[in-house]
Parts: sequence; C-alpha cells; structure tokens
Amino acid sequence: MPAADERLHIATSLSDALAALADRGRSGAPLAGATWIMRAPLREERQDWSYVAISKIEELRRVDILDSEISIGSCVTHAELALSLAPLPECWALAQAAARSANQAIRCVATVGGNLCASTFAAADLIPALICLEAEVELATPKESERVSMERFLEVRTNLEPGRIIRRVFVPRNACRRSAHMRLPLRRAGDYPVAIVSIAAALGRDGLVASAKVAVGSVEPAARRWRQLEADLIGRSLDSGWAASRAESYSEDFRGRDGVEVPGWYRVKVLPILVRRAVDAIREQH
Repeated sequence: MPAADERLHIATSLSDALAALADRGRSGAPLAGATWIMRAPLREERQDWSYVAISKIEELRRVDILDSEISIGSCVTHAELALSLAPLPECWALAQAAARSANQAIRCVATVGGNLCASTFAAADLIPALICLEAEVELATPKESERVSMERFLEVRTNLEPGRIIRRVFVPRNACRRSAHMRLPLRRAGDYPVAIVSIAAALGRDGLVASAKVAVGSVEPAARRWRQLEADLIGRSLDSGWAASRAESYSEDFRGRDGVEVPGWYRVKVLPILVRRAVDAIREQH
C-alpha cells in the first residue's frame, strides 16, 4: 500500500496528471467528484488506490460550444453541464439527463468523466443520452489522444491500460435533431432510475423521421441502443402511441437485471411508457 503522502497527488495540468498516473501504474486512479468512489466500501470494492486529483485542471472543466460539435471536459459537473446546454434544443436529452440525475447535492460535484467510468453503475443517466446523440470520448495518454465512439468506449472501459484519462466528450451538432430523456425513479430506489429511455430524432422536410437513435439504460448492466425500434421509427411520422406499441412488441430484446428495488421484468415492462413519453416530448419540440 502506498505511503500516506503518496495516496493523493493534486494535479495542476493534464500532463502532470498523466505523468503521475503513469508513475503509479495499476495502483493509480484519477479522482474528480468522488461521488462513486466514496461509496466503494459499501460495494466492497478495492480502496487502496493512489489517487491523482484532476478536478482543478482548467481544460477539463470547460464546455465549448463550437459550430460543428460540443466539447465537454471530463471534470464538468452535471449541474454545470445542464446549465451550459440549456439554450440548445438539439441537446435536450443530455441537458435533461444532467439536470435530473441523482439529487441536487450530487449534481454539483459528480462529473461527466466519473459517470462514464463507473462501469458497475447501471443507472448512469448521462450514458443513454450520449449514446443517442452519437457522442465520442477522447482518451488521453502521456503519448497520444484518441477519440472513440461512446458505444466503443463502453465495450473497452473495464480493460483500458493504466494511465488513461477521459479528456473530453464530443457531441456532434445537428440543428434538425431533437431529443428527449425519460427516466422512471421509485421512492424506495432513492435517486436512481429503474429504467431510462433516451431518443434523438431528426425530421425531413416531409415531416417524416429521417434518422433516429434510441438508447436504454438501467434495465441491463450496461446501457445500449435499441436498434430494432430505431429502424421502425425511420420513415414514419412521430406517433407516440405507435412507437410505444412497437416497443412493447420488442420487449424480449432486453433481459432486465434484478435488484433490491425492483425485479428485472418490471424494468422491461415500463419501457413502452418511457418511449411514449420521449416521443411526445420530441413532438412538442418540432
């Protein structure tokens, strides 16, 4: 176990953080909001990490709204993200995911990068919204940076080499796109949703859906796209009742995870309701 003075290094720059993590190897871990790490003892997870604090690094705390994309630093908090995206109707799903996640106290400290890296946290709100908005994740190492799709990141995040940091998340801009994020929390489940549906859709000049992305979270151990439902939405007008009926017919696409709050079958059963609400919300935006 590292000595007490080696258990926390406060990085002053990205290069400093990457070098510190490289020195620590597999015993090192980045630390930002710490909302997930602080509950590690309850989950009986490893606690002997040597942490590198990155929340003071300025470039990781910015939201840059560019012409073609939105660049989001990994240490941007949920509350900051919700505020920054509020004026952008094309990113409503992500703004709502950030604004509704957990509770107000957590939203003020929990970060984008932390939400993405908590691989055992099935109910992360940001991930389904980022999937449906076709986001990319930039991973930084001391030697290089690479951008990968959100879906690819979810596949590899538990097997990344030590010393990598999520630098930024990029969301492509599309003025024709509208989106919605719907979640179903239960009082006894605390602040976490038992099911999440995020949908993004762009309409053509004929009023029909030209493109659609649907992502489901909290139902299974990891969020993923609902490709069968996406295919059915394209080429039709937005009809929440029809979309909900198709979602119900495709319910066997998912195997709900059992939890202390609800059984797995219930998570799947409520998906058509969330699809209906999401489509209605998108209709209101067009």
